[in-house]
Amino acid sequence: MPRIPTVLILDNVPGTPALLLNGDGAYNRAVMTTSTDYYNITDDFLGDSRLVEVGANTAIEFKDNRLSYIELRSEVENWKHRIISNAVGEEDRVALLLYDSPEFVASFFAVVSIGAICVPINTFLPPEDVAYIIADSGARLIIVEKDLESKLRDARAAGSHESPPRFVVDRSADEPLDSNSANPGTKHRAATTRSSPALLLYTSGSTGQPKGVLHVHGSMRYTVDSYARSVLRLTSDDRVYSASRLFFAYGLGNSLSFPLSAGATVILDTERPSPQYVATLFRDRRPTVFFAVPALYRALLDYDGTAGDLDVSSLRTCVSAGEALPARIVEEWKERFGLEILDGIGSTEMLHIFISNRSGSVRAGSSGRIVKGYEAKLVDDSGVGTPVGELGNLWVRGSSATAGYWQRPDLTEQTVRDGWVRTGDIYRQDADGFYYHVGRSDDCFKVRGLWVSPIEVESALVSHDDVVEAAVVPSTNQQGLATARAYVVIRTASPREGLIEELRAHLSSRLPEYKVPSQIEFLKELPRTSTGKVQRFKLRA
Repeated sequence: MPRIPTVLILDNVPGTPALLLNGDGAYNRAVMTTSTDYYNITDDFLGDSRLVEVGANTAIEFKDNRLSYIELRSEVENWKHRIISNAVGEEDRVALLLYDSPEFVASFFAVVSIGAICVPINTFLPPEDVAYIIADSGARLIIVEKDLESKLRDARAAGSHESPPRFVVDRSADEPLDSNSANPGTKHRAATTRSSPALLLYTSGSTGQPKGVLHVHGSMRYTVDSYARSVLRLTSDDRVYSASRLFFAYGLGNSLSFPLSAGATVILDTERPSPQYVATLFRDRRPTVFFAVPALYRALLDYDGTAGDLDVSSLRTCVSAGEALPARIVEEWKERFGLEILDGIGSTEMLHIFISNRSGSVRAGSSGRIVKGYEAKLVDDSGVGTPVGELGNLWVRGSSATAGYWQRPDLTEQTVRDGWVRTGDIYRQDADGFYYHVGRSDDCFKVRGLWVSPIEVESALVSHDDVVEAAVVPSTNQQGLATARAYVVIRTASPREGLIEELRAHLSSRLPEYKVPSQIEFLKELPRTSTGKVQRFKLRA
């Protein structure tokens, strides 16, 4: 097949010195010494023995191009040579500011194969956040899309940290790679183990500056052996499409480790996943497994209700994560298309989903049951376990847990205790082992001295036929007393007369009176992060 055109432009700004997890590097050495046997993610997915099994299979479909597993490994070798040629070595950081593309996948594997640490960056971030991540991670090299270079220039013009050297990917170029950069040169084998640092994923920063979450080589394999094998059960015949991008922990599993571990095909694109675009992709590319967030499932249902041409006949599995999936969406999707949505909860700190519904065992409104290979417990604020049916803080444990926050030992100590990761979520568990998300610990609030779960009130609101989405936050009434305020998106351009009273009556028939919002406001859309999560802090403000 013809090589996807790429132009490499090297910026001559000096690189930054390597940084350690903390001032004396002790934490980094602790991570490195927990395992001594050689292991590298790249060998696991694209090693010689692996290619004997799947080498001829199509690994990636990207626009009009197809890359086999053998061709993908060749691209990895090309990128490895370019990266090494720029004096990047073991434990150096390499930032990727790339769209979902073969270049992302190939450069990711190239970085980790030489023992360096890959730092995927959210392409939706403003220049100042991109500059912060580059500076905080101490990246020695950036691989960037041609049309995203402006983010680096804008940050530099504003007086931010100067960018390290960079390679620029330009798919509009017609010329082939020069022979020197395309020559993989000598084989390079890094002294990596399952506990060697491999990737640094930055959180969205919706409640402050982004935080770097470090994962080791063994973490990705663990999510494959746990969630992917026990829940997804992918085969080499599957065609996978994720609306969540590769720079997120959720998308990295969906579009990289899970399909490639099964010898399947991943469908990558650079387009924003609007309902219209996803409908076209379903029709033309025929995916069998689909990953999305709740807001997109809602939008697809509404699109089908209007256009009536959402073709889901190729799908066998639909997955949702990112925030709790309302029961109504689960029920509507099943009623209209005959397909279950497997809702689950994961986190950047755990790398992917650790509680999930399973095919044939879905409970609408639930995050499902614990995934094989993980442990979970619900505890009160003092760390004591809560009884079945009662609310508790969710703690989770498993070998995909983060090795720590980058240069934040204080935050690591707060979040990770004896292997348990404090998720910040409040849950309840029923007698059958299903977990139900109540809210984030910083989202729940009290009215009349009693706890109010925003998710519970929001679920009751969206059960009304006129309501598409809702978000509930704490507020005060005219007397200065604590109450709930609801922001609602409805199906029509403007609310009909008496709708607020109708909604309050609807809620009163389903909830205790103290949970019924005293104020209801209508919005055209809810504010969301680039991951699709509702930005409640903006509504509270």
